[in-house]
Amino acid sequence: MSVLQKSKNKASARQQIDIQGVKDGILMLPRKRYRAILQVSPVNFELRSDDEQDAIIDTYESFLNSVGVPLQVLIRIREIDMDAYLTELNERYGQETVPIYKQQLKTYNEFIRSLIKTNKILSRHFYVVVPHNATGKADFDLVKEQLGLTVDIVEKGLARLGIHSRELSSLETLDLFYSFYSPHQAKVQPLTAQTLELLHTSYIQKEEL
Repeated sequence: MSVLQKSKNKASARQQIDIQGVKDGILMLPRKRYRAILQVSPVNFELRSDDEQDAIIDTYESFLNSVGVPLQVLIRIREIDMDAYLTELNERYGQETVPIYKQQLKTYNEFIRSLIKTNKILSRHFYVVVPHNATGKADFDLVKEQLGLTVDIVEKGLARLGIHSRELSSLETLDLFYSFYSPHQAKVQPLTAQTLELLHTSYIQKEEL
């Protein structure tokens, strides 16, 4: 089914993945639950000295104690589609006029093709999910403000660990779920910004819960 074809059973699909909507980068779940998703840079702990590792552990402990909410750490491993890269190499090979560079491109192209025959080229992305559970009447502006304060604490705590972070936009959040629930489709038909905008306006609720 094309990603642009709207499901005839939209309600059951939303119930299956337990999502009510995405607004201003905030994931809206049933029962007045909200989530912000931060993409974070990794830290190579194994390459640090013993003193550095001890300092990271102490800082991480202090960070967790200061947050005050349970955090979810998500590691997303995805296979990279090499077809576009190989197509680009072929185009560069066809346009190259210097013999020595042309031979280097040919050798490199052959190496990459032999490599992907027996190995999958993977990318790893790391995320921290910040929760907020509303009580009483859920005013979205208030939820956004309160969740933003928690996100700010988390980002500052991660920065002390040497970890860069940024909050996903609504469209990036949709793309993340798209790759989870349609991994093959995401590989052969990646979402473009225009498609994501269409999904955002066609599939995602905008009403304040």
